[in-house]
Amino acid sequence: MTEPDSSRIALGARLAELRAEAGMNGRDFAARLGWQASKVSRLQSGQQKPSPDDLKQWATAAGRDDVLGELLARLRGLESQPQQWRRQLAAGHAPVQDRYVVEYRRTATARGYETSVIPGLFQTADYARHLLMQNASLMRSPRDTEAAVQSRMRRQEVLYEPGKLFRVLIWEAALYAHVGTVETMTGQLDRLVGLIGMSTVELGIVPLRAAMPLTPKHGFWIFDEQRVIVETINTELQYDAADDLALYLRVWDQLAAASVTALQAQRLIGRVRASLGAI
Repeated sequence: MTEPDSSRIALGARLAELRAEAGMNGRDFAARLGWQASKVSRLQSGQQKPSPDDLKQWATAAGRDDVLGELLARLRGLESQPQQWRRQLAAGHAPVQDRYVVEYRRTATARGYETSVIPGLFQTADYARHLLMQNASLMRSPRDTEAAVQSRMRRQEVLYEPGKLFRVLIWEAALYAHVGTVETMTGQLDRLVGLIGMSTVELGIVPLRAAMPLTPKHGFWIFDEQRVIVETINTELQYDAADDLALYLRVWDQLAAASVTALQAQRLIGRVRASLGAI
């Protein structure tokens, strides 16, 4: 049994408990709700995932409006279950990149933070190619590298669309992570410098020696302050609960306060570029 199934079953058991505490059988409870008895049965068994409105009606029907917050928190737990990369990459990297193209096109403002890699939105084709080849080897997924690179480059078209804003922070360590050849890294760092000053981009570098209010943490992206996406080695996590959004926004703001921008960022990137010959 997968984790999402077990979590849904646990939520269903909690719903059944509330119904039983109200002293009603499933048929009578369904009648009170104005639902089909089969829906009550599916929700209690975990065969169907409830909507937030379903949970609100359930709590009210059970006379337990006080537990609605708990039920909604359980539902958020279901919705934030990881999407395994192994499954997403079954058809290769290009479909995943295509999905990101759609994600960025429908986003007006994005805040990003990366700790170990230059964001895909800012990558050169050569840098992206090396990363995608590495990942295909690691995940043992189909090697559709060139199609995936082309899709990743299409994603970058949003950088030139009016009304967009991409506020991106990169931990300085990511600039030193050697991907491909020296020429690959030189081109990539030059690309970053070229982004500074664009009307749609706010690039900040968090220096290694910055007095940070918290540890570097993991990378994450916040889209229109409505959802957060976190990528790990084997999964992608998505959150849209208000408390999760507030937490990630606080983290981003604190990291931004420790970052350097504009000319300072350009100089820092220049120092990293000058050190490439010593790698």
